[in-house]
Amino acid sequence: MSGGADNRRVLRNIALVAVGSFVFAFSLVPLYRIACEKVFGITLEQGPAGAQRVAGMQVDESREITVQFDATVNSRLPWSFRAAQLTMRVRPGELYEATYFARNESDRPIVGNAVPSVAPSSASAFFSKTECFCFTEQLLQPGEEREMPVRFIVDPALPAGVRTVTLSYTFFNNEQATARVAAQAQAGARAAP
Repeated sequence: MSGGADNRRVLRNIALVAVGSFVFAFSLVPLYRIACEKVFGITLEQGPAGAQRVAGMQVDESREITVQFDATVNSRLPWSFRAAQLTMRVRPGELYEATYFARNESDRPIVGNAVPSVAPSSASAFFSKTECFCFTEQLLQPGEEREMPVRFIVDPALPAGVRTVTLSYTFFNNEQATARVAAQAQAGARAAP
């Protein structure tokens, strides 16, 4: 009789570990956001800048800012990810485009989401993205590489003491969307004659 109780206890522990692992993986992006904003003082941006906000900006011809581009991948995502260039000199008030490249190094389709951040935190309110791959899920097939542009503008009101701004992206595996893609592929394979 004690063997059955031991088996139930082992199964219960396995189930708890599985649920705990799922909750931990699902919470990685929010935890990253909280750590950046609360611990490191880096503000993460949300959504594209409105056309009204950037339309009224005048180019500041007397000033140049260095924008650095950083690209990282969460360890649970088998992708490579890099910026086409590491730095760019920009004039506040002018629209620019930078390019990143992502490649799925695995043998299965994976959906990723990029979480952006801007440092120093005092510059985040003055750095606006008008178009960005980070606004949507990114599905990459096995071995697929994709060019991922981001269009941005630095507000001329950026404090004069800020001469360098770093735009960072971290790609995470969107496990729910990846599972959805896999389920759709399996359903399609079963439906095929």
